[in-house]
Amino acid sequence: MFDPSQSVGLSTSARELRLAAQDLITDLRIHRPALVARRDPPAYADALHHAALLRELLSAHAALARPGGYAEMLGIRDLIMADNLEHVVARERGRGGVLVFAGAGHLKRSPMHWHLPPEPDTKEWWPAGSHLAESLGSRYAVIGMALGASADNGIDEPEPDTLEARLARAGDALFVPTHRGRPMPLGEIAALPVRTGSTLNPTYSPLSPASLTDWDWLVFLRSTTYPRGAPPLTSWQAG
Repeated sequence: MFDPSQSVGLSTSARELRLAAQDLITDLRIHRPALVARRDPPAYADALHHAALLRELLSAHAALARPGGYAEMLGIRDLIMADNLEHVVARERGRGGVLVFAGAGHLKRSPMHWHLPPEPDTKEWWPAGSHLAESLGSRYAVIGMALGASADNGIDEPEPDTLEARLARAGDALFVPTHRGRPMPLGEIAALPVRTGSTLNPTYSPLSPASLTDWDWLVFLRSTTYPRGAPPLTSWQAG
């Protein structure tokens, strides 16, 4: 992730494989009438989807081989998630809805921001949820999750007036429908401070003013312990 010279993504063999993947996609598309006639349409859709995933995975490795390409790789990873989900939705159409569980940041509508030491800068990319909101429109609904405090996860009590602190005052476990109108004036939402993150888990993301539009509903838990059986967390340098 941090040393492009260690990546094979721009090697001669990787470049040749990316070209072969593109040729495969083109071949599948131009022969679609014959292929669909011989096989059922879902099988053709699966083949085309898998070929596209191959190309995107190779593009992700190519991004890691370029200096500063880490954020691009993160964007490609979320694009792959979105493409997978759109493919599942298309396959399940007419049979019911699709329920997906993922790290909340991957499903939100606004850009992702992440600072992961030893990288000096904050990375920004569009998560899968932003792509799905564009392609599915009102058919896409998402529930976010927020946490008050967790000693096991290195998350202290939220600072006063943060969104987590306000939710903690309202109850221990809440299910908030943020899609039914704004819970407070826009100016007050924009002025909300963001709480301190975790001292143990760099992937933890606190709520922000955008959280009230990122989610259609918000689940809030006042506190939680560490997941049983998960690898232990250790202290990390936040830079």
